[in-house]
Amino acid sequence: MKKVLCTVSVLLTLAIVFSSGAFVLSGSAQTDYKNKYPFVFVHGLNGWGGGEGINSIVPYWGATTGDLVEYLRGEGYECYSASVGPISSAWDRACELYAQLTGTTVDYGEAHSKEHNHRRFGRTYDEPLVEGWGSKNERGEIKKIHLIGHSFGGTTIRLLTYLMTYGCPAETAACSNPSALFTGGKEGWIHSVTTIATPHNSSTVYRLTQELFLYESYKLFSSVYCATLGRSLLNGHIVDFHLEQFGISNTPGEYDADEFFYSIYNFIKNSDDTCEYDLTPEGSKALNDMIKISPDVYYFSYPFDATHKGALTGLTWPDFGTNPIIAPIGVWLAHHYVYTDKTTGQVYDDEWKPNDALCNTISETYPFGDSHTDFDGSGTPEAGIWNVFPAQKGDHGQAIGLLESPEKTHNYYISIAELLCSVE
Repeated sequence: MKKVLCTVSVLLTLAIVFSSGAFVLSGSAQTDYKNKYPFVFVHGLNGWGGGEGINSIVPYWGATTGDLVEYLRGEGYECYSASVGPISSAWDRACELYAQLTGTTVDYGEAHSKEHNHRRFGRTYDEPLVEGWGSKNERGEIKKIHLIGHSFGGTTIRLLTYLMTYGCPAETAACSNPSALFTGGKEGWIHSVTTIATPHNSSTVYRLTQELFLYESYKLFSSVYCATLGRSLLNGHIVDFHLEQFGISNTPGEYDADEFFYSIYNFIKNSDDTCEYDLTPEGSKALNDMIKISPDVYYFSYPFDATHKGALTGLTWPDFGTNPIIAPIGVWLAHHYVYTDKTTGQVYDDEWKPNDALCNTISETYPFGDSHTDFDGSGTPEAGIWNVFPAQKGDHGQAIGLLESPEKTHNYYISIAELLCSVE
């Protein structure tokens, strides 16, 4: 009888342990994981990070499905949500991301700052977002991170990874005390780069903004908007524009913005140092020509497609359930006429018609010119090359949970997390 009771006790204990997840991490055995590096999420254009007040109202990552970063933390993953300039250039955002990750002062670079007529230094972060990033443990292993970027956030993390690996000779030559970001040699600090719905090669929506004369209008509106709210009580509490380098907004807690109209003029004058320019065909090509792949980093891309071909007409239309606010843009993207961009020579043909209602699916696959391979998650990914997933169904916002079901969003990001943790 004692043996029977003992056996039953052991079986009940094991059942409780396994059902409680004591031996699991997000539903998979810990032994399946090759690493437990932290995840750093980087938002896109007009987005915000986890530390901003607006995120407690509407989280960027997760949107209408709830805070995705908190959900993943609850599943056992170490996650962080970074905050960088919502309309800043990829360069400025990469510099801000590096300072935030390391707990240092933002250094936009001596050469870059002079070229674009803004301040070299930004705010100081007293504590690193990821404690011990880049440090070595007792076995000599570096604490790495996984970078995950949505939309323009994908461009930001690509550039950060490039600078971490190769540095910037122009910046090291410009002054005697360059940021450690520009000296390179830190390729071992980043394990993977994952881009989600990132328009690596611009979007034909740019053509639409030109035809409707919206491109210049948007730059003016965004600068006035940021200059106004960046001087208000909301700055640093609800929103954070990270535009103190242009003097267009106050550094949170300080009053260091430039004169209102001068700051707007200066910002527009240097509009090639903004995300709007970086997202144009010319700006995207310039970034792609500069950014090289780091050979030891794993690159993954998840393009999105919210369109289908009509059974009768054969024409491409937005899927049912596409966000009605951006669905009309998806219609235009799917029916634009074939043309060739004059600045880059890129031909926008029928392959560019599938889209996520903001960006063309083909543009989200990989930066043209980079090495790439098709990947469905079942094999072993390759380092130093883009592992491109089949197009995911959903629009640009559904990719981060906006107007999407919690179950689908959570399952999607759990699958990403499990993949990244399985890469040795």
